[in-house]
Amino acid sequence: MTVDLEGPEPLYEQIAVILTARIADGTYEPRRRVPSEAAICQEFNVSRPTARAAIQLLGQRGLIVTVRGKGSFVAERPAADASEGDGSAD
Repeated sequence: MTVDLEGPEPLYEQIAVILTARIADGTYEPRRRVPSEAAICQEFNVSRPTARAAIQLLGQRGLIVTVRGKGSFVAERPAADASEGDGSAD
């Protein structure tokens, strides 16, 4: 998967989609580190703020947790899995 530099979607969103797919397919396993901002910059040829925005977006979606001084890790149970059982009656 590659980013579309000429497309309408922001680069950080495109990168977040790629990283989300890797989490879903098990490339990045739960409780294991995702690539650093520097690694994302190198792989996708983007600036550090773009890489940081992609990581922040994944965090907002509940797919990863960031631990200061250690890095970002795949959440133990991604938000998509947790929301499947939220259809309970009130």
